[in-house]
Amino acid sequence: MAAAAVPVIDISSCRRGDSAARRAVAMEIDRTCREIGFMVIRGHGVDPALIEAVEATSRAFFDLPLAEKMRIVRPAPDVTRGYMPLEAEVLVRSRGGSAAGDLNESLMIGPVDVGGTGYYTAAAAGRHFAPNLWPERPAGLRDAYERYYRVMDALAVDLMRLFALALDLPEAHFDVSVDRSISRLRVRNYPAPEVPPEPGQLRAGAHSDYGSLTILKTEDRPGGLQVQGRDGRWFDVPHVPGTFVVNVGDMLARWTNDRWVSTLHRVVNPRPDRVAGSRRQSVVFFQNPNYDAVVSCLPSCTDADHPPKYPPTTAGGHLREKFLATQQAIPYVD
Repeated sequence: MAAAAVPVIDISSCRRGDSAARRAVAMEIDRTCREIGFMVIRGHGVDPALIEAVEATSRAFFDLPLAEKMRIVRPAPDVTRGYMPLEAEVLVRSRGGSAAGDLNESLMIGPVDVGGTGYYTAAAAGRHFAPNLWPERPAGLRDAYERYYRVMDALAVDLMRLFALALDLPEAHFDVSVDRSISRLRVRNYPAPEVPPEPGQLRAGAHSDYGSLTILKTEDRPGGLQVQGRDGRWFDVPHVPGTFVVNVGDMLARWTNDRWVSTLHRVVNPRPDRVAGSRRQSVVFFQNPNYDAVVSCLPSCTDADHPPKYPPTTAGGHLREKFLATQQAIPYVD
C-alpha cells in the first residue's frame, strides 16, 4: 500500500521538448493530483553534486553550537528567513490544532535575485522580499543554497507548465503568477531524539503546504514522511534514490476548486528501538506565487455543477496568515 499510493512519474521525456510526451505526463499528473496530491518524480535533471553540496553544508551548519546558529535567528514571525530552533513551530496550528513544538530545526532563505526597487520594495510586498540571513560558517553554504534555489525555481516553473496542461489550460497560463515568486528554500534537521516526545508531539505535525507546489529531497532514515489517505489512515511516502517528492499545496487546490487535493502529511518520530541513526534532513523548496497573484477558481475547474468554493485571495496575504498562525514564542529581534 505505501509504495503504490504515491506513484513515481518519470519527467525526463518532458525535458526534451516533446509535446506529446508532455501531454502524456500531464494526464498522469492530473490523475495523481485528483487522488492523492503527491508524486515522486525522476528524470528531473538536477545535478547530484549540487544536491550533495546543499546537504553537506546544511549538516555542518546544524552541527554548530546553538549560540552561533541563533546569530541568524528568524527575525520576526512573518519573515521566513534565517534559523528556527527546535520546537519553534507548531504546524498543526495551521489547521486549527494544538500540540507541543515540532521536533526539528531549520534554516530558510527566500528569493536570491531580487531587484532593489519597484515591485520588490512596494508597500504591498510587505516582508516577502526581506533579505536573506547567512551564517559565517560553513564556507560554501551560501553559494550552494543560492545555486540550488535558482535550479529549484526553474524546475517549479516547468512543473507548473505541466500542471497547466493537466488542467486543460495553455501551458504558460501560470507564468505571470510565478515569475516574481515569493518562494522559499528550507532545510530541516530532525535530530535523533534524546528524550521521549510529549503526547501528540511529532517531528512535524500534520499539515498541508501553503503554496502552489513543494519539491522535497528526503533521506532514508527512521521516522519519516507520511501522507493521509482518503480513508484517514496514514502511510509512508517511499524513498526512491535520485528522485524528488512533489506535492500540491493549498493555493493550487484552491485554484482548482479542490479538483486537486492538498493532502495532509506529517513527519513521524522514530520508534524507540530505532532511535540510533534516526537523524534526518530534508531539503524543501516551497514554490509560492507572486505576492500579488490572484488565486481564484480556474475556468477549467468550474461548471454549473461545480461552482467556485472559495472567494479570490492573494498569495501574499494567504501565506502571511499561515506563517503567523504556526509560530512559537522565540527570542525574535527587530
